[in-house]
Amino acid sequence: MTFSTIRAALQAGIYKVINPFVRLLIKLGFTPNAVTLTGLILNIGVAVLFVVGGEEGNRGDLRYVGWGGALILFAGLFDMLDGQVARLGNMKSTYGAMFDSVLDRYSELFTFLGICYYLVAHHYLLSSLFTFIALIGSMMVSYTRARAEGLGVESKGGLMQRPERVVLMGVSALACGLSSAYLGGDYKLFIPGVPFHVFETMSILTLPIAVLAVLANITAVSRLLQARKALDAKDAEAAAALVAAVPTPVTAPVRASAATAAKMLTIGLFFCGLPLANAVPPGLVFPVPTGVTNQLFYLQRDPNINTVIYQLNVNNAGKLDEDEPVHVFWIRYGEHGEHKDLNFIQRKFAYGLSAKKVAADRYVLKFAAYDKVPFYLQKTSTDNAFHVVTVINNKQIVINRVYLRIEGGTFWVPNVKYIEVKGWNAATREPVVERLSV
Repeated sequence: MTFSTIRAALQAGIYKVINPFVRLLIKLGFTPNAVTLTGLILNIGVAVLFVVGGEEGNRGDLRYVGWGGALILFAGLFDMLDGQVARLGNMKSTYGAMFDSVLDRYSELFTFLGICYYLVAHHYLLSSLFTFIALIGSMMVSYTRARAEGLGVESKGGLMQRPERVVLMGVSALACGLSSAYLGGDYKLFIPGVPFHVFETMSILTLPIAVLAVLANITAVSRLLQARKALDAKDAEAAAALVAAVPTPVTAPVRASAATAAKMLTIGLFFCGLPLANAVPPGLVFPVPTGVTNQLFYLQRDPNINTVIYQLNVNNAGKLDEDEPVHVFWIRYGEHGEHKDLNFIQRKFAYGLSAKKVAADRYVLKFAAYDKVPFYLQKTSTDNAFHVVTVINNKQIVINRVYLRIEGGTFWVPNVKYIEVKGWNAATREPVVERLSV
C-alpha cells in the first residue's frame, strides 16, 4: 500500500466524519469562499497568539504554543470544509478555486510568521532559521504545482503537502504545550560527556519543524522533477507531431511565419556578426566550402565571404553525438580559410543551434537568434543520410545553403532585402531556391 493510497483513505474517512457538519454549513447559507475566509481569519489569530506569547510569555511558559497548536488544527479544518462545501453544495467555480489557493498561502504565511516571531523572541535562533526554511519549502511546494498546471501538466504528490504540514505543525505545537504541564517548560535532557542539552520541552515543536523544513523542500524538488518529465514528454509529443507533419502541404500563412522568422533571425545574427559595410564590395564572389566532412549546410551573408558551417557532429567511430548533433564553426576565408569556433555570444545569441531529439534519428533544431520556426535534422529515405530540412512555400526542402542579402543599413539595423534558401526538393530531388522577403 502506497503513501498516496493511505492518504486518500484517510481523507475519505475524514470527509465521512465532517460531511454532516458541511451540510449544516450549507443550510446556514455558508459559501465556500466564506469558509475559506474564516480559515484565514483563524490563521491570523494563530499569528497573533504566537506574537503575544513572544511578548508576554517567558521562555518556560509554553501555554501559548499549546493554544496556538490547537488553533492551527481548528483553522486547518476549514481547509477541508471549503472544498466539501463547494462539492456538496454544487457551488464550485474557477474563481473559488483561485480564491482558496491564494488565501491558503496567506494562511500559511501568517502561521509561519507567528511561529518565527515566537522563536526569535525567546532566542531559539537556530529553530527560527529552520522555520523560515520550512516556509520556503511550503511556498515552493504550492508554486511548483501551480506553475506546472499553468503549463498544462500535473505536478502533485509528495510527503509534505498542505494537509500534512498543517497537521504536523498543529499536533507538535499542541503536544509541546501539553507536555510542558508534565515535564515543565524548562525541562532539559543532558547526556554525560556532551556539553549541551540534547533535548528540551520546546524540542517537541522545533524538531518536527526541522523535519518539515527538509521534507517540504524535498517535496518541492520532486514536484519540479515530475513536472520536468511531463513537460519533456509534452514537448517531445508536440515536436514529433510537427516532424510527422513536415511532408504534408501547408497553407499559405506559413510563408508569412517564415518571413517573420527570417527577419528576427537576421537581426539576431547581425547583432553578433562582423562589421557591416554600406554595400557589397564590388566583385565579391562567395566561395563554395569544400573538404568539410559531414557538412549539412552553410550560411553566408554580405558584406564578406566568411562562412558559417553546420556540420554533422560524429565521433571517430561515426556515431552521432545525440547531445550536440550539429557542430557550428567559421571558415574565415578573409583570414586564409582559418577554421574557428564560434565565440560565446555568437553561439548563444546568433549562429548557434539547439537540438532536441524527438525520435530515432530525428531532431528538432532551433536557431539561437530565433526559435519560433524549427528546422529538422533527420535521415531522408532517398539516401538514408542525415540532412537538415524545413518547409517553405509548401515544399519540403533539404537545405544546402542559406544566404542573407544586405543592402546598406547600419550595424544595429541592417537593410536586409531577402533571405535565400538553397537546396533540393525532398520529394522530387530537383534543385530549389526560395527567397523570403524581409
